[in-house]
Amino acid sequence: MRAERLGLDTSDILLLPENNIDIVLQHLYTKSNGLLIVDSIQTAYTDNLESFAGSVSQVRETAGMLLKMAKTTGNSVFIVGHITKEGSIAGPKMLEHTVDTVLYMEGEKMNSYRILRCIKNRYGATNEIGVFEMREKGLVEVKNPSMFFLTGREEMVPGSIVVVSMEGTRPILIEIQALVSRSSYGTPQRNTTGVDNRRLSMMIAVLEKRAGLVLGMSDVFVNLTGGLKISETSIDLGIVVAMASSFKDKPVDDGVVIIGEVGLGGEVRPVSFLNRRLKESFDLGFKHAVIPKIKKESVKPPKGMRLTEVASVSEALTILL
Repeated sequence: MRAERLGLDTSDILLLPENNIDIVLQHLYTKSNGLLIVDSIQTAYTDNLESFAGSVSQVRETAGMLLKMAKTTGNSVFIVGHITKEGSIAGPKMLEHTVDTVLYMEGEKMNSYRILRCIKNRYGATNEIGVFEMREKGLVEVKNPSMFFLTGREEMVPGSIVVVSMEGTRPILIEIQALVSRSSYGTPQRNTTGVDNRRLSMMIAVLEKRAGLVLGMSDVFVNLTGGLKISETSIDLGIVVAMASSFKDKPVDDGVVIIGEVGLGGEVRPVSFLNRRLKESFDLGFKHAVIPKIKKESVKPPKGMRLTEVASVSEALTILL
């Protein structure tokens, strides 16, 4: 029924409702250049062991049998595995060492998008992501992730900033939203979505020490729209400006994109792939970029784009707010 809904040709697809991996492999050893999808490895077992399915020994043994079959017949194998609450693959760590590639399908229950992220790749790079949207016909590739993550952004809202992050070799524009309000409790809240909480604490300390903004009695909420999780430091300046914009209740111009890493001294440090970030920003209609101070010959902005170089957080806040 699901295949019919997705419009798939099922003439050459074998659906085998079987947990015994020995029976599954009997079908695979008679075929070559096929594709096996095991969903999931925690429910598979082999009669060679007496332990229950999902145990450490069963996961290790069944994964080894699938590996041997793949190398013998040339068939490709996709193993679907459960993850724990901490986000790691359930079962022995050996499972990650056995396979050639580890892929994570990330997404929120209430959102239609999915992000395919590579954690390990024995034969290639791990710095690429794929962005997909769940529709009636299944997962559909999002050709322009930047446009996707900026959809629905309101104009001239305090605390709303656009930054550029590099996901592998792909620049992606993301909206950062910050809300700073006076705390109603004894201990102010520090909540983040998509940003490392410890990084946020550091940015708050920099704002207080280097820019003179007292946030000690305020709740601070920072959110990356679309549910993305970014650990890259090039969005630091955007986070700082977003918090200051919300604190002062002053919006930043919508046509500005902010790029830069922030140090503990309040300085704005250069980032990598600056030209790629600027080109992606210009293609999406951003004509003004705030960037770290760098050598003139190293940056080549698109024609018609205005650059503002800043050396410190306080300088950036003076210009933008």
